[in-house]
Amino acid sequence: MSVTEKPEIIATDFPDHTQLPDSDGTFVKNFQQHPQSILLTTSIRPILDQIHPDGQYCIGQDSGIYWRVPRPPEPPERGSEAPDWFYVPDVPPTLDGNLPHSYVMWQELMPPRIVLEFVSGDGSEERDSTPRQGKFWIYEQIIRPAFYGIYEVKKAQVEVYHLVEDRFELVPPNERGHYQIAQIGVELGIWQGVYQGVELPWLRWWDASGNLLPAAEERAEQERQRRIEAELRIQALEARLGELESG
Repeated sequence: MSVTEKPEIIATDFPDHTQLPDSDGTFVKNFQQHPQSILLTTSIRPILDQIHPDGQYCIGQDSGIYWRVPRPPEPPERGSEAPDWFYVPDVPPTLDGNLPHSYVMWQELMPPRIVLEFVSGDGSEERDSTPRQGKFWIYEQIIRPAFYGIYEVKKAQVEVYHLVEDRFELVPPNERGHYQIAQIGVELGIWQGVYQGVELPWLRWWDASGNLLPAAEERAEQERQRRIEAELRIQALEARLGELESG
């Protein structure tokens, strides 16, 4: 009787990001999601650039995270979740000189540091803990980000969970009503204000001291205001010197 050894399965036997769909064919659920993602990304990039001076990190916005290879007739995208926003430390932002189509767990190996979902319905999908099917279960048991946030703009609230051993535990808010993301040195919370001409309860970052982290266009406006104030101070000084000279 002969024994046939089963060949070892290695990572190269699985498809990579170029061989997997980069879309599940659905539309973005509402017009707020795109600016919300931009707000989160541009405001935290200066912090992440300090944490990763070598630039080894990636941010995904409505991008797929592949965690399994479905068996036909299941379509390939059934093996992925597409968080509205996520950050992964210590991975290259490009693969072979190109931006990745998606984040493939068996290729990159690093779990996300934080995953954020923007609720458009009643939140049941984001809290579904059905084994191997529910989004909450897949994040908690398979993808395993250190933090998982569920943001509901209609309720002006965010729930933040922290992975402790094998379970997500609800993070309590601090005295400012924010949620500490200690590994990044920031806080996450709700900011009622105007961004891109729309007033909403936006999901935003603060630093560890409670200072709001400005988005790219807000930093540009702050710099413009500083230049105007500097020019006004120079003009006032020149006018004062002119008065002294004429006097």
